[in-house]
Amino acid sequence: MSQFARYPSLKGKSVFVTGGASGIGAEIVSAFADQGARVGFVDFNAEAAEALIAKTPGEVHFAQCDLRDINALRGAFAALEKAAGPATVLVNNAARDDRHDWRDVTPEYWDERMNTNLRHMFFAMQAVAPGMIAAGGGSIVNMGSNSWWEAVGNFPAYATAKSAVHGLTRTMARDLGGHRIRVNTVVPGWVMTERQKELWATPEALERHRQNQCLPDLIEPVYLARMVLFLASDDAAMCTANNYMVEAGSI
Repeated sequence: MSQFARYPSLKGKSVFVTGGASGIGAEIVSAFADQGARVGFVDFNAEAAEALIAKTPGEVHFAQCDLRDINALRGAFAALEKAAGPATVLVNNAARDDRHDWRDVTPEYWDERMNTNLRHMFFAMQAVAPGMIAAGGGSIVNMGSNSWWEAVGNFPAYATAKSAVHGLTRTMARDLGGHRIRVNTVVPGWVMTERQKELWATPEALERHRQNQCLPDLIEPVYLARMVLFLASDDAAMCTANNYMVEAGSI
């Protein structure tokens, strides 16, 4: 990654990442570790987490939890704080874009989707904000999605949760801004994680998607991680309450 920027302000910072064991989250964990940050991440998949730690140089800590269980999330963050110190950077990355037909959605499934894709973001912020306040500031990055702006179908509960991330970002940016805590949303387009490639990235689907992008190249997870690094760094000191698109100009 020698072609990419280095951010001296990230060295030694304590960074917490949700859903950090695979996909975009794993790229974010690796990117912060490469910058010299002390990285802690949570995930349900302990096997993938241990594999990531084994191949990632630097200080990386893991706590297993199911983010749908808020008490478990709080406990995991407490364990990471003991290992890496209070977080001054939080990346709310965890989500699952499982497809579902609107006809089949039950109230129970709807609630589970909200718990998987939205609810934990607020409680993660609630958990780390006191430490950020004591430190004199911090940066929170919430991962949104371009899918609902593009009016993509086949996952109404996911799209609803992801659209709500933008409202959560803006209200928390106001509530925490007086403490010099910045809150922003990174908005991915269709990112070529292994999961996407395995489940949905057929040649036909990729070609249709290329036609919707201004740029011809597919989006790799590394480019999401680079935007997150910028927003976490002191270079972005005056950036808050906004959306930062990494979607190759998708329409």
